[in-house]
Amino acid sequence: MLNEQLKNTLFSLAHTIAAHYGKSCEVAVHDLTDDNAAEHSIIYIENGEVTGRTVGDGASGVVLEQLRGDTPAEDRIGYFSKTSDGKVLKSSTTYIRDDSGKVIAIFSVNHDITALSVASTALSELVNPFEPGGTVERITPNVGELLDELLWKSTELIGKPVSLMNKDDKMRAIRFLNAKGALLITKSGDKIAKYFGISKFTLYSYIDSKQEETDND
Repeated sequence: MLNEQLKNTLFSLAHTIAAHYGKSCEVAVHDLTDDNAAEHSIIYIENGEVTGRTVGDGASGVVLEQLRGDTPAEDRIGYFSKTSDGKVLKSSTTYIRDDSGKVIAIFSVNHDITALSVASTALSELVNPFEPGGTVERITPNVGELLDELLWKSTELIGKPVSLMNKDDKMRAIRFLNAKGALLITKSGDKIAKYFGISKFTLYSYIDSKQEETDND
Protein backbone atom coordinates (compact mmCIF):
# COMPACT_ATOMS: atom_id res chain seq x y z
CA MET A 1 0.00 0.00 0.00
CA LEU A 2 1.00 3.60 -0.44
CA ASN A 3 2.52 5.23 2.60
CA GLU A 4 0.40 7.76 4.45
CA GLN A 5 2.61 10.74 3.68
CA LEU A 6 2.41 10.17 -0.07
CA LYS A 7 -1.32 9.56 0.06
CA ASN A 8 -1.93 12.74 2.03
CA THR A 9 0.14 14.73 -0.45
CA LEU A 10 -1.72 13.31 -3.45
CA PHE A 11 -5.10 13.80 -1.79
CA SER A 12 -4.27 17.41 -0.98
CA LEU A 13 -3.19 18.12 -4.56
CA ALA A 14 -6.33 16.45 -5.90
CA HIS A 15 -8.55 18.54 -3.65
CA THR A 16 -6.78 21.77 -4.65
CA ILE A 17 -7.12 21.11 -8.37
CA ALA A 18 -10.76 20.03 -8.10
CA ALA A 19 -11.64 23.07 -6.00
CA HIS A 20 -9.83 25.38 -8.42
CA TYR A 21 -11.62 24.17 -11.56
CA GLY A 22 -14.97 23.36 -9.98
CA LYS A 23 -17.57 20.61 -10.38
CA SER A 24 -16.71 19.93 -14.01
CA CYS A 25 -13.20 18.74 -13.09
CA GLU A 26 -12.74 15.22 -11.72
CA VAL A 27 -9.47 14.35 -10.00
CA ALA A 28 -8.68 10.76 -9.01
CA VAL A 29 -5.84 8.90 -7.32
CA HIS A 30 -5.25 5.25 -8.24
CA ASP A 31 -3.27 2.92 -5.97
CA LEU A 32 -1.43 0.30 -8.05
CA THR A 33 0.19 -1.44 -5.08
CA ASP A 34 -2.97 -3.13 -3.82
CA ASP A 35 -3.59 -6.75 -4.79
CA ASN A 36 -7.09 -5.84 -5.97
CA ALA A 37 -5.99 -2.76 -7.97
CA ALA A 38 -7.43 -4.13 -11.20
CA GLU A 39 -10.91 -4.04 -9.68
CA HIS A 40 -10.62 -1.40 -6.96
CA SER A 41 -7.82 1.03 -7.81
CA ILE A 42 -9.45 4.36 -6.90
CA ILE A 43 -8.55 5.41 -3.38
CA TYR A 44 -9.52 9.08 -3.70
CA ILE A 45 -11.75 11.00 -6.10
CA GLU A 46 -13.36 14.42 -6.26
CA ASN A 47 -16.23 15.35 -8.58
CA GLY A 48 -16.64 11.72 -9.53
CA GLU A 49 -19.97 12.54 -11.15
CA VAL A 50 -18.00 13.58 -14.23
CA THR A 51 -17.30 9.91 -15.05
CA GLY A 52 -19.73 8.33 -12.58
CA ARG A 53 -17.00 6.74 -10.43
CA THR A 54 -16.46 6.63 -6.68
CA VAL A 55 -13.77 5.46 -4.26
CA GLY A 56 -13.29 1.70 -4.59
CA ASP A 57 -14.24 1.57 -8.27
CA GLY A 58 -12.12 -0.26 -10.79
CA ALA A 59 -9.19 0.66 -12.93
CA SER A 60 -9.19 2.68 -16.12
CA GLY A 61 -7.37 1.63 -19.27
CA VAL A 62 -4.13 3.37 -18.30
CA VAL A 63 -4.18 1.65 -14.90
CA LEU A 64 -4.64 -1.80 -16.44
CA GLU A 65 -1.77 -1.14 -18.84
CA GLN A 66 0.54 -0.43 -15.91
CA LEU A 67 -0.67 -3.45 -13.96
CA ARG A 68 0.24 -5.61 -16.94
CA GLY A 69 3.73 -4.14 -16.75
CA ASP A 70 4.47 -4.14 -20.47
CA THR A 71 3.63 -0.53 -21.35
CA PRO A 72 6.08 2.40 -20.86
CA ALA A 73 4.83 4.88 -18.28
CA GLU A 74 4.94 8.32 -19.87
CA ASP A 75 2.93 11.20 -18.45
CA ARG A 76 0.23 12.48 -20.79
CA ILE A 77 -0.95 16.07 -20.50
CA GLY A 78 -4.06 17.60 -22.07
CA TYR A 79 -5.31 14.74 -24.25
CA PHE A 80 -8.98 14.23 -25.16
CA SER A 81 -11.16 11.39 -23.97
CA LYS A 82 -14.87 10.57 -23.76
CA THR A 83 -17.21 9.04 -21.21
CA SER A 84 -19.71 6.31 -22.06
CA ASP A 85 -22.52 8.87 -22.01
CA GLY A 86 -20.76 11.12 -24.53
CA LYS A 87 -19.07 13.76 -22.39
CA VAL A 88 -15.94 15.28 -23.92
CA LEU A 89 -13.05 15.37 -21.45
CA LYS A 90 -9.66 17.04 -21.47
CA SER A 91 -7.51 14.65 -19.48
CA SER A 92 -4.06 14.44 -17.95
CA THR A 93 -2.35 11.39 -16.46
CA THR A 94 0.70 11.53 -14.19
CA TYR A 95 2.54 8.42 -13.01
CA ILE A 96 3.83 8.34 -9.43
CA ARG A 97 6.95 6.22 -8.88
CA ASP A 98 8.78 4.79 -5.88
CA ASP A 99 12.52 5.14 -5.28
CA SER A 100 13.26 2.30 -7.70
CA GLY A 101 11.27 3.93 -10.50
CA LYS A 102 8.34 1.52 -10.35
CA VAL A 103 4.91 3.05 -10.94
CA ILE A 104 2.94 2.77 -7.70
CA ALA A 105 0.13 5.26 -8.28
CA ILE A 106 -1.60 7.27 -10.99
CA PHE A 107 -2.86 10.82 -10.60
CA SER A 108 -5.54 11.63 -13.16
CA VAL A 109 -7.46 14.77 -14.09
CA ASN A 110 -10.60 14.67 -16.25
CA HIS A 111 -12.09 18.05 -17.07
CA ASP A 112 -15.55 17.96 -18.66
CA ILE A 113 -15.32 20.43 -21.56
CA THR A 114 -18.50 19.35 -23.36
CA ALA A 115 -20.22 22.71 -22.86
CA LEU A 116 -17.03 24.58 -23.69
CA SER A 117 -16.66 22.61 -26.93
CA VAL A 118 -20.17 23.56 -27.99
CA ALA A 119 -19.54 27.19 -27.08
CA SER A 120 -16.20 27.16 -28.91
CA THR A 121 -17.84 25.95 -32.12
CA ALA A 122 -20.54 28.61 -31.87
CA LEU A 123 -18.01 31.34 -31.10
CA SER A 124 -15.69 30.34 -33.95
CA GLU A 125 -18.55 30.81 -36.40
CA LEU A 126 -19.10 34.29 -35.03
CA VAL A 127 -15.51 35.52 -34.79
CA ASN A 128 -13.86 33.87 -37.81
CA PRO A 129 -14.00 35.90 -41.04
CA PHE A 130 -16.41 34.78 -43.77
CA GLU A 131 -13.58 35.27 -46.25
CA PRO A 132 -10.56 33.18 -45.14
CA GLY A 133 -7.29 35.06 -45.30
CA GLY A 134 -8.96 38.46 -45.55
CA THR A 135 -7.38 41.55 -44.06
CA VAL A 136 -8.52 42.91 -40.72
CA GLU A 137 -10.22 46.26 -41.19
CA ARG A 138 -9.64 48.90 -38.55
CA ILE A 139 -12.73 50.84 -37.52
CA THR A 140 -11.83 54.41 -36.59
CA PRO A 141 -13.95 56.72 -34.40
CA ASN A 142 -13.89 59.70 -36.78
CA VAL A 143 -13.09 60.60 -40.39
CA GLY A 144 -9.89 62.42 -39.37
CA GLU A 145 -8.42 59.21 -38.03
CA LEU A 146 -9.82 57.33 -41.03
CA LEU A 147 -7.90 59.64 -43.36
CA ASP A 148 -4.72 59.11 -41.32
CA GLU A 149 -5.29 55.36 -41.57
CA LEU A 150 -5.72 55.55 -45.35
CA LEU A 151 -2.58 57.67 -45.71
CA TRP A 152 -0.64 55.07 -43.73
CA LYS A 153 -2.05 52.29 -45.93
CA SER A 154 -1.09 54.17 -49.09
CA THR A 155 2.49 54.41 -47.82
CA GLU A 156 2.47 50.73 -46.90
CA LEU A 157 1.22 49.92 -50.39
CA ILE A 158 4.23 51.61 -51.99
CA GLY A 159 6.62 50.14 -49.46
CA LYS A 160 8.71 53.23 -48.86
CA PRO A 161 8.40 56.56 -47.01
CA VAL A 162 7.13 59.59 -48.89
CA SER A 163 10.61 61.14 -48.86
CA LEU A 164 11.84 58.28 -51.08
CA MET A 165 8.85 58.19 -53.44
CA ASN A 166 9.20 59.29 -57.04
CA LYS A 167 6.39 60.72 -59.14
CA ASP A 168 5.04 57.31 -60.19
CA ASP A 169 5.01 56.14 -56.57
CA LYS A 170 3.04 59.19 -55.46
CA MET A 171 0.59 58.83 -58.35
CA ARG A 172 -0.02 55.21 -57.40
CA ALA A 173 -0.53 56.08 -53.73
CA ILE A 174 -2.91 58.95 -54.53
CA ARG A 175 -4.93 56.81 -56.90
CA PHE A 176 -5.25 54.26 -54.12
CA LEU A 177 -6.57 56.98 -51.80
CA ASN A 178 -9.03 58.15 -54.41
CA ALA A 179 -10.26 54.59 -54.97
CA LYS A 180 -10.82 54.24 -51.22
CA GLY A 181 -12.91 57.43 -51.16
CA ALA A 182 -10.40 59.49 -49.20
CA LEU A 183 -11.05 62.55 -51.36
CA LEU A 184 -14.69 62.52 -50.27
CA ILE A 185 -13.62 63.58 -46.77
CA THR A 186 -13.98 67.32 -46.23
CA LYS A 187 -10.70 69.24 -46.75
CA SER A 188 -8.84 65.97 -47.34
CA GLY A 189 -7.21 67.41 -50.47
CA ASP A 190 -5.17 69.87 -48.44
CA LYS A 191 -3.96 67.19 -46.04
CA ILE A 192 -3.13 64.67 -48.77
CA ALA A 193 -1.25 67.25 -50.85
CA LYS A 194 0.77 68.32 -47.82
CA TYR A 195 1.45 64.68 -46.87
CA PHE A 196 2.98 63.94 -50.28
CA GLY A 197 4.71 67.34 -50.60
CA ILE A 198 2.81 68.39 -53.72
CA SER A 199 0.34 71.12 -54.62
CA LYS A 200 -3.39 70.55 -54.75
CA PHE A 201 -3.23 71.21 -58.50
CA THR A 202 -0.71 68.38 -58.87
CA LEU A 203 -2.82 66.15 -56.63
CA TYR A 204 -5.90 66.48 -58.79
CA SER A 205 -3.84 66.22 -61.97
CA TYR A 206 -2.67 62.79 -60.81
CA ILE A 207 -6.27 61.77 -60.27
CA ASP A 208 -7.46 63.28 -63.57
CA SER A 209 -4.69 61.57 -65.53
CA LYS A 210 -5.84 58.23 -64.16
CA GLN A 211 -9.41 59.04 -65.13
CA GLU A 212 -8.27 59.94 -68.66
CA GLU A 213 -6.47 56.60 -68.94
CA THR A 214 -9.64 54.81 -67.85
CA ASP A 215 -11.81 56.72 -70.36
CA ASN A 216 -9.37 55.96 -73.19
CA ASP A 217 -9.45 52.23 -72.38
